[in-house]
Amino acid sequence: MQIAGLAATRLAMLTTAMQGYVERGEVAGVVSLVWRRGEIGYFEPIGLRDEAAQLPMERDTLFRIASMTKPVTSAAIMMLIEEDRLALDAPISRWLPELAAPRVLRDPSGPLHQTDPIRAPITVLDLLTHRAGFAYHFTATGPLAEAYTAAFNGFEASGGNSAWLARIAALPLMFQPGSRWHYGVATDLLGVLIERVSGMPLGEFFRTRIFEPLGMRDTAFWVPDAQLARLATAYNIDPGTRRRVVEDHPAASRWANPRRFQSGGGGLISTAEDYLQFARLLLGRGRVGDTRLLSHRSVDLMRSNFLSRDQRRLPAFGHVIWAGQGFGLGLSIVDDPAQQLPLGYRSLGSFGWPGAYGTSWFADPVEKMIGLMLIQRRSIDPFPMAIDFERRVYDAIDD
Repeated sequence: MQIAGLAATRLAMLTTAMQGYVERGEVAGVVSLVWRRGEIGYFEPIGLRDEAAQLPMERDTLFRIASMTKPVTSAAIMMLIEEDRLALDAPISRWLPELAAPRVLRDPSGPLHQTDPIRAPITVLDLLTHRAGFAYHFTATGPLAEAYTAAFNGFEASGGNSAWLARIAALPLMFQPGSRWHYGVATDLLGVLIERVSGMPLGEFFRTRIFEPLGMRDTAFWVPDAQLARLATAYNIDPGTRRRVVEDHPAASRWANPRRFQSGGGGLISTAEDYLQFARLLLGRGRVGDTRLLSHRSVDLMRSNFLSRDQRRLPAFGHVIWAGQGFGLGLSIVDDPAQQLPLGYRSLGSFGWPGAYGTSWFADPVEKMIGLMLIQRRSIDPFPMAIDFERRVYDAIDD
């Protein structure tokens, strides 16, 4: 028996594997979904969304999707480009004058006062491809890492966009714009850019231009009180005991505050079925059913590698991760499946981007397949479970 060309016996093995992560205490719970060739072939909630209260995972459980927000923001930018309100090669200082003349550290780990001027302006493309020179507190080094932590309290940002942007503008860049890929707050800056250009709050732009047309009713930057019971508890791993500790609980969640900074780089809440609709938009080259939100060309650009050969040789997150994949506009794209094999079985042209709480997804244009695996556990290395999920999904293909 098979559904969507997936063997039931292999899907049962996938379920057993996911249950094993719960039984071993690696995660409290997981929701997994596989869509292939026009239908959902697998949709399984396993374990608990809150361990203390013994509340089960459900199909409609709400997840903090963290950096899975980035492709949504990138798609919104492409909408504005199609409307001639932005351009890939345009300097962002046209709309964000606060970033007209940032300084660049001479040594990425060196003193903050030892800087040089930028050699080229930061462009919209630089932000989309994480080649603008910005960092996060956990990707910066030396005094700059301390400065990011002090300015933003980790991932949390207080105040409105102007205050947030002023803190960014006060920090030097790690690298010259366009010179290399480095993960950081670039997509948050894209969110601020969307607000400046559109004249709308980011969440409102997302809601009217993306979420409502796609029927994504449960995706937003905050959770209303009436829906908080559906929000999974987020955990972290204590480095000393290796046990899970609560990082964000629905009863006192940061995501319950509607005035929270709307982070285009990592702020959204969503469900498996909601994000499936967005993934289908990108897999469908801008269309889901009769609804077209982006042109073929815009999505093709998002799904194209923009990193040079030299940039791909440089490590990211301490690893050489670009051997089998490149980076497009908010997405990683597999362009050498053999080299990518240690990280999964994806076909040529497959794309996706994960989130720091362990949420993960991929879309495969060869198999016409989308896989989503959602957990709520921050970890030093949260993705071995996602790699296991992905390999078992591909093993289940039976047509």
